[in-house]
Amino acid sequence: MKLDILAFAAHPDDAELACSGTLIKHIKLGYKAGVVDLTRGELGTRGNAELRDSESKAASTVMGIHVRENLMMQDGFFKNDQEHQLRIIAMIRKYQPEVVFCNAISDRHIDHGRGAALQSDACFLSGLRKIETKDANGNNQLVWRPKVVYHYIQDHFIAPDIVFDITNEWQQKVEAIKCYKSQFFNPDSAEPITPIATKDFWEFLPSRAMDVGRIIGVRYGEGFTVARAIGVEDVLKLK
Repeated sequence: MKLDILAFAAHPDDAELACSGTLIKHIKLGYKAGVVDLTRGELGTRGNAELRDSESKAASTVMGIHVRENLMMQDGFFKNDQEHQLRIIAMIRKYQPEVVFCNAISDRHIDHGRGAALQSDACFLSGLRKIETKDANGNNQLVWRPKVVYHYIQDHFIAPDIVFDITNEWQQKVEAIKCYKSQFFNPDSAEPITPIATKDFWEFLPSRAMDVGRIIGVRYGEGFTVARAIGVEDVLKLK
């Protein structure tokens, strides 16, 4: 299946927290979108890999994405090297997305910034014809380079280069995030408290989205950064 948008995420729940509203918005517009997680989040303080698998499946259903895969890289220890780049290149060539969403360029969790560099580098390398990759049947894949790469914003605030209005998608985004029950505040849980497993985190989420949305005059927004200038054809369609 060819996708219009492919989001890469170091961990299951990264995409839901940072760019699910934008994915949902474009799916409503008729575009095809998918998510590729690099790891199963097995080093997470709360829950376990098997539980995260089931939560990811439930969240995917809520978002309505067309495909989701997990590359089974090692949580906390994957590298931006040839081996890992080739695995991501194979996904890019498999789904041939026009647009790719990547992890935040820097963030509290070390996997996010490292994942961002790995994913972005793979997007460039995927367009080089002398790099060969094969599909599941052992056939050579066609080269493919996305038209544009955007980095979503995660825990640390980064001034966005572009903001999408997700006001109408906000509730669906929250439902997708809540599928990761093991990761968030639960007064009956005996597991350790983490930065996202507090009551305050559920106040932070809408406040961040409202702060970003205010930039373009809407209630809720999701922001992205981009390495190159953004081209437009109609200045009157910009907010």
